[in-house]
Amino acid sequence: MLFRFTFDTRAAPEQVVGAFTDVSDRRLTVWRRTLDPAKYEVREAGDRWAVVREGSAGTRIWVLLRYEWSEPGTIRWTLIDSDHCRRGRGEVVVAARPDGGSRVDATIDHGAPRGLRGRVILLGQRVVGPVAFPRLWRTALDELATTPA
Repeated sequence: MLFRFTFDTRAAPEQVVGAFTDVSDRRLTVWRRTLDPAKYEVREAGDRWAVVREGSAGTRIWVLLRYEWSEPGTIRWTLIDSDHCRRGRGEVVVAARPDGGSRVDATIDHGAPRGLRGRVILLGQRVVGPVAFPRLWRTALDELATTPA
């Protein structure tokens, strides 16, 4: 399942990159509409990478991802394990907008489902994801833009 989406946010590029790369407990505040605290676990972390278990709020879905952000303005992840697919990857590229804020280009490619449940989840993500992900992410990032540092 591959899908791409682009959206604009009021958040500055450094705020967007920070939102995707901060694996402290603050991540649960920024992404509170999408992350389930009960599933969140940082397994390992370095200066420009982290291995994190995350799950969607209100679902039984979880993923174990390795995030990397060695290239300025770019966050990539590789799916290490999940309850619904065998492999996957993703990328977020953040660029400053001339009028302020940021443009976010995202690519998500999670494939090779695990059984029937995996096929259903990936089909749902293919149908709903291109609309839901940009809305949820934009909302979180716009809120971050108005939050005092």
